[in-house]
Amino acid sequence: MMGIHVSHIGSGVVATLGLLLLTGLVFVTEPSLSYGVQRETQEEKATNLKQQAKGGLFQQWSFDQEPRGGLPHGFVKALSHEEPLAEWVVQGHPSAPSPPNVVAALSNCRQLCYQVLLAEGMQYEYPDVSVRLHAPAGGGGSGGVVVGVRDAKNFYSAIVDLATQQVRFIRLSSGVATMLGQATVNLKSVEWHTLRVQRNTIISKDFIEVFVDGTLVLSVEDQTLGLGQVGFVVVGKSTMLFDSFHAVPLFSHRPLSSPPAY
Repeated sequence: MMGIHVSHIGSGVVATLGLLLLTGLVFVTEPSLSYGVQRETQEEKATNLKQQAKGGLFQQWSFDQEPRGGLPHGFVKALSHEEPLAEWVVQGHPSAPSPPNVVAALSNCRQLCYQVLLAEGMQYEYPDVSVRLHAPAGGGGSGGVVVGVRDAKNFYSAIVDLATQQVRFIRLSSGVATMLGQATVNLKSVEWHTLRVQRNTIISKDFIEVFVDGTLVLSVEDQTLGLGQVGFVVVGKSTMLFDSFHAVPLFSHRPLSSPPAY
């Protein structure tokens, strides 16, 4: 990859492409706009879902076998604006959820920028990704995961600011960030937090859901997220640690057999 600069509670319904029992807050519903990422036809969506039926897309990265001091194998870093690239390195950490290694990110942007570290070769139509996050004591930490990455200026991101306990879900389109959802969360009193992002289809609408420490905090409707890469992000001037990164394609929550008749 090139060096690139860059709350109403609902109920579950049967989806044509997947089933989800959805309980959460629909934060924002926006008009139908292009935002640089084109809508998919039903045929394209079905094709992309079939392409996900590959064992290679079920990925788990613990970074524990990676040499320390460099980028993790199979990842590439990028930036949304003309700023120095963040330092992303594998290093040891005594409290790593998956010991002994973590990925550390250090960004010194002078303006608001999005520094990303992308998993190469991983393309997901309906991603289900999760990661463990930690901000070192005394350091400002604002980061999370990216999904639906087309390039360094077109992607979606779930960001947790550990200092302010704010969660944001943004869409970056042609380098311009749009806030799709924001929420205040009560973070658990733990050293490492869990962030999870899923994309689901409900009837003819697509939703992206964000979970923090196992709690659904945002559910955002958006129709433009399509096939794309996944990875990590840090925002602005931040120091963050990442561990136990999981990425799987979310096919369906349909039961394996029909319910019995009553």
